[in-house]
Amino acid sequence: MCGESVLSKRMGARIGENPYRCDQCDYSTMHKKDLCTHLVKKHGEKPYMCRECGFRTAHRPSVYQHMKKHTGKRPYKCEQCDYSAAKKPNLDEHIAAKHTGEKLYMCGECGYRAVKKSTLSRHMRTHTGEKPYKCDQCEYSAGQKCSLDIHKSAIHSGEKSYMCGECGYRTVQKSKLSRHMRTHTGEKPYQCDQCDYSAAHKSTLDIH
Repeated sequence: MCGESVLSKRMGARIGENPYRCDQCDYSTMHKKDLCTHLVKKHGEKPYMCRECGFRTAHRPSVYQHMKKHTGKRPYKCEQCDYSAAKKPNLDEHIAAKHTGEKLYMCGECGYRAVKKSTLSRHMRTHTGEKPYKCDQCEYSAGQKCSLDIHKSAIHSGEKSYMCGECGYRTVQKSKLSRHMRTHTGEKPYQCDQCDYSAAHKSTLDIH
């Protein structure tokens, strides 16, 4: 399945010469699979291609897994419900999320654990500082999509989506509404560790 567009086989090669040659350097080999390996490791090529949609990958098993999207095969069945998956890791995540609550994925930096791999990936941005979500109206970027949505609502649209049911106060952030609600409930979650004083807001406790 290694695409012929990526490979260059010299037709009519003389005896003793390697027929499979790399079209990006001087490497040549007797075997097609060795050329595929060379292209992947040395040039970052993705020689294995799905003939249905053009998806490319560096690894043959990945093509077979991908093809299940087209064939509709979902061989991995959940024993506790009707869910089925094309890949075993997807079934494992489903069982953990819906049935056992087991947190399969752990952060090597701080020990944080998550049920889903995607959740761990988002968490890792707190360590790497990666901010893949870019604002299309300014230079702001965020580590999570929800943070970008809040930024756009607050800075660019001015829309105040969160409203207090007691007095009609509106804000762009859910966290600000939660703080506002303490004026109605009297909740004071911030406790002084040296006396009985408590406050509704951390800034007030810091002043105390």
